[in-house]
Order: sequence, then structure tokens, then C-alpha cells
Amino acid sequence: MEAENEKTSSPTINAPAPREEDTPPVIQAQRQRVPFAPPIPWFQVYTIALICQCTVVMYNAVMAIGGADMVNQDVSVRATVSFFAIMTVSSLCIAGPSVSRLGPRVCALLGGWTFPLHMGSLLYYRMIATGALLGVGAPFVLVAQGAILTAYVPETQRGRAIAMSWFAMNIGGVIASLFGFLGNGNSTGTVPDKGDIWILVATCLGWIGGICICPPSSMMRAGKLQQEAQGNQNLRETIQRTFRIMSDRRVFYMIPLFFCAQVFYQYRKYVESSRTFNLRACSLFVALYWTSQIIGGFIMGSILDFPEMSRRARAGVPWLLLFASGMIIWGGYAFQKLTGRHSLQELEDYIEFKGDRIYLSPLFLYIFYGMYDAFWQSYCYWLIGTLSNAPSVTAILAGAYTTFQSLGGLVAWRLGAMGKPATAQFAVGWIACMIALVVAIPCALSVTPTSTVSRERAEIELDELERAARNDRGRTMQSLEMEDKSD
Repeated sequence: MEAENEKTSSPTINAPAPREEDTPPVIQAQRQRVPFAPPIPWFQVYTIALICQCTVVMYNAVMAIGGADMVNQDVSVRATVSFFAIMTVSSLCIAGPSVSRLGPRVCALLGGWTFPLHMGSLLYYRMIATGALLGVGAPFVLVAQGAILTAYVPETQRGRAIAMSWFAMNIGGVIASLFGFLGNGNSTGTVPDKGDIWILVATCLGWIGGICICPPSSMMRAGKLQQEAQGNQNLRETIQRTFRIMSDRRVFYMIPLFFCAQVFYQYRKYVESSRTFNLRACSLFVALYWTSQIIGGFIMGSILDFPEMSRRARAGVPWLLLFASGMIIWGGYAFQKLTGRHSLQELEDYIEFKGDRIYLSPLFLYIFYGMYDAFWQSYCYWLIGTLSNAPSVTAILAGAYTTFQSLGGLVAWRLGAMGKPATAQFAVGWIACMIALVVAIPCALSVTPTSTVSRERAEIELDELERAARNDRGRTMQSLEMEDKSD
């Protein structure tokens, strides 16, 4: 079986690196410099998680409580639609190849500044135009996170790395939401001015924190990362490499999983939460949602790294957990009737936390939604890591994940912007998730014992890559010579 896997492995996905002794002395001297950020895998996991906490999570928090204290929440919905539309295109076409070539540190700094810009304009000027700019910048941060989680950590520890990432990302949001719950005793429906300031400060810190990310070259020198050969690829070769990676059949089976990673966000976080409960109760919901994500991440991470099971078994058991828990959790359809009664009421008529026991059943359902969200996304990241250990490859795959994840979110938020009933949004989320799990079965069954290739196989694959590059350049030169003769 392993021999068969070696025959069918993609030379692009498992690209090797040139020998260290073939490296020029000047380059070797440059590689001996002490990096600014320590090349420790777990330090890098916590760093990118805290960066996402201060940027992506802060953005999600503002949207979850109704979009920067906007009473007219349709404005924030339109901003989110534009955000997902641009993000769908930029993730795979721009962010993925950029992170593959430039590395996570440069791209996190390039994309991180769009978060404080957008949050400042949304909080203080009610401008939604910067949502399009954020749609270009945010994928750089998310793809950098995906590349680090799926390549910087050893294969046997990636489930725990994903779980700890959930913890580091969400613990700040839990604390902030609890402060919002305790501090909003009057439930006026607005975010306090001091909260606006702290949100801006947090997003700025997340942007600056990108300098603490260690580039893949430093991780390779420290022996913490699989060696790989990238060479000096031009734009055309980068695009061709992206298409070769995306043409892998295993990636095709994962696309529906990626699509459904956010297809249920609009219904769960907007219809169920901010349209039905006031700001104070909504803050409690967000805190419990993120707490349940932490718990769900640790549960799924423990299964994905369980040492007594083979890697293929560790791909199958989480699939069964997702399918069974999905059917049970999505079965909370009874809450949709409650949503239908309250979603069109004015803000002052929303369900309050105090003295209204009707919030208890949706509150627990919301907790299970958070756990299922962590189950789903942890499984997606882990599957990406089973395809390759090379960060340049996982960066492109993380870009694909962000692309189709954003596409699913775009479809869901567009349904909300069009005024579709909550029943339709509920049905789309449930059916799409179950279909995605069925389509992903071949990918789960094709998981190999390891993603690391041997030196002999790596040299063969490197020769194949160099031969293909020479053939492409030769065909280009021939076409140019024929054009010159015709002229």
C-alpha cells in the first residue's frame, strides 16, 4: 500500500530541497544568523493564534453582536457580503501563492493592517467600503495561519496544535464578551465607546505581532521543518504550480468540506443570536460559543492525535463524529420557530437575559453549534496537513480552504441580505454539510501513513520538476523564434 502511495504521490505536493552541501558559502553564512523570532513550532502556533485573536476574532465579535453597534444591522450584512465576495477571489489567486513564495511573516504584515483600518472606519464612520479592502488583506492572515498549523508542527502533534490554536484564539474573545455581558446591564443595544478603543488597539497589536512569525527558511535551518525546493519561480510557474496542486483528486473531494466551513455562520450567529436577543444576552451567547469552540477543538485534537490508532483510522473516526453529531445538533430545528416569531421585532422587544427563561434552550443549542464548528474546521485543517509537510504547498491548500470557505459564507450571507426566511437558511446549512461529508469519504480513505517522502523519491521528483520546467522554457523559446521568423 505504501509503495502504491509513493507511485501516485504528486511531485508538486512533495517537492524536495537541494542538498545543503550544494549551497553557496555566502548563502550558508547568511543562514547562520540568529532569527528575530525563535524557530520553535509551538511558539509559532501560539503567535499566529494570538494574531488571529486580535484581528479575525475581533472582526467576528463585532459582527456577531450586530456590526459595530449599528441598530440597522442590514448595513453590517451588506459589508459582510462585500467582504466575502472579494475574499473568495483573493484567497486562492493572491494570498495562497503569495504566502507560498513570500512566507507567513511577510504576508501577515501585508494583510494585517487592513483590520484596524476597516474596524476604525466601521466603528466611527459607519463606512462599509473598507470591507472590500479587508477582503483582500484578511486572506493573507488566514492563509499564513493555515500554513503554520499544517506544516510547522510534526505530523503526530497537529491535532493538538489546532486545538491549542482554538484556545489561544478564542480565550480573549471569551473574556471580552463576558465583560460586555456584565457591563451592559442596561442593554441599550450599543457598544460602549471604550470598547471601540480597545478593539482598535487589539487589531493594531495583531498587525504588529506579525514580526514574531518565523519564516520557513529559519524553521528548516533549525531542523523543525521538512526541506523543500522552491527555486526562483516566476509568476507563470507559480500559477502552474498552483493549478497542479489544486488538480489533485484528494483536494477535489475536500472542496465541499471547505465550502461548508462557514455556510452556517449567517444563520447561527446572525439570525439566531443578534436578531433574536438584545446586546447583553448576545454577548453571553458569543462568550459561550467561543468557550464551546475551545472544548470542541480539544476533543477533536485529541482524536486526531490519538497514538493508538493509525492515521487512516484517525481520519475515519472524526468523520463519523462529524456526521453523527451533525445530525443531532442540526436537529435543533425547534429553535427556528422561536426565531421566526422574534426576528422582525424592534430592538427593544428582543429577548432579554433577565427574567425570560425562553433563552435557555437556544443557549445550550448555541453551545453545541460552537463545538460543531470547531469539529469541522479542525478536521479540514488536519486533512490539509495529510497532503504535504511543505509550507509552500500547504499555503496554497490553505488559500483554497479560505476561498471556498468564503464562498460558502458569501452564499449564506447573501441569502440573509435577500431577506430569505430563516427556514431556508437552516435547510441550506444542514443539507450542504451532510452532502459535503459524504463527498469527503474518498479523501478520508486515501490518507497515507505519512506525508514525508524519502530522499531517493525526493530526488526523482526534483528531476521531474526540473525537466518539466526546462520543457516549458524550451517550448516558449521555440514559439518566440517562430514568431521572429514569421516577422
